Amino acid sequence: MSYTLGRASLRDVPQLVQLRMGYLSADFGALMPEQEEELAQDLPAYFELHLDYDLLAFVARDEDDAIVCCAWLLLVDKPPSPRFPHGKTGTLFNVYTVPGHRRRGLARRVMGLLLDAARDLALDVVELHATEEGYSLYRSLGFADDSTTHKAMRMML
Repeated sequence: MSYTLGRASLRDVPQLVQLRMGYLSADFGALMPEQEEELAQDLPAYFELHLDYDLLAFVARDEDDAIVCCAWLLLVDKPPSPRFPHGKTGTLFNVYTVPGHRRRGLARRVMGLLLDAARDLALDVVELHATEEGYSLYRSLGFADDSTTHKAMRMML
C-alpha cells in the first residue's frame, strides 16, 4: 500500500475528530459515552479555530485519501528564557496511527514532516510527553529526556 504525506486542512476536520477520539481511547481506555459525545461535539469548533493558525496537523493518507496516521504541533509563543531564547516553542501531541496501518514507519515519516516544519518556523524547542510505546521512536528522532530541575504538575479546574 502506498501513502501520501502532508498537512491536514479544514476539509479533514471530521477525520481529525475520529483520530483524536482514537488516540484518547488508546491513551485513557474506554471513555464514558457522555465524555465521548461531548468531546466529539466540541472538537470540530476547536479545529476550525486553530488548524493552520496555531495548530499544525501532519498526516499520512492511504490510497482512499483516508487519514491513517497523524501528529500535531501546537505552536506556543512564550516569554524568552534560556531554554527558548526567542520564545518560539511547539508542543507535539496526538501522534496516532490507525491500528491496521501500524508498524509501517508512518509515524516516523509524519514526525519527519513535523520536525522539518518546526525547523522552518525557527522554533527553539519542541516538547512532548512520551508514552512507553512512543518513547523509542522519539529518542531515535533526537528527542532527549528533559533534564530540568522542575517537576511537572497540574491542577484540574
